[in-house]
Amino acid sequence: MKLVYSDTKTGRTGNSELDTNKAAVLIGMKVGETVEGSVFDLPGYKLKITGGSDKSGFPLVPSISGSIKTSMFALRAKSGANKGQYERTTVRGNTVAADTMQVNTVIVEYGSKPIDEILPPKAKEGAKADSGEGKK
Repeated sequence: MKLVYSDTKTGRTGNSELDTNKAAVLIGMKVGETVEGSVFDLPGYKLKITGGSDKSGFPLVPSISGSIKTSMFALRAKSGANKGQYERTTVRGNTVAADTMQVNTVIVEYGSKPIDEILPPKAKEGAKADSGEGKK
């Protein structure tokens, strides 16, 4: 399971892969609940679950109870050519289950250490060093 966190102060996002013991803490929790960050090596932090997706890529929807996969009508567009049209989409309920592959969270309470010290940012793989050539 992957834990994606978002820092509203800095606008930075990051993720970490969870082993089965850490992922077991999240199973049964619902979208909107708060979890202690110390379980995920973020001491002093509190994370609020904002969403996620299952192994098939279907999103967790807060308005549907349980971990059931179902289809629902969703508003296609609020304005424009498709204004007022609905489409049938498949979604997952609001409870984190064993089939959940990604859990999205936002940091609501900060610890004593900055997040950059605990989980340092990763360098982009395709980034080239700026040599300064070609600039005027």
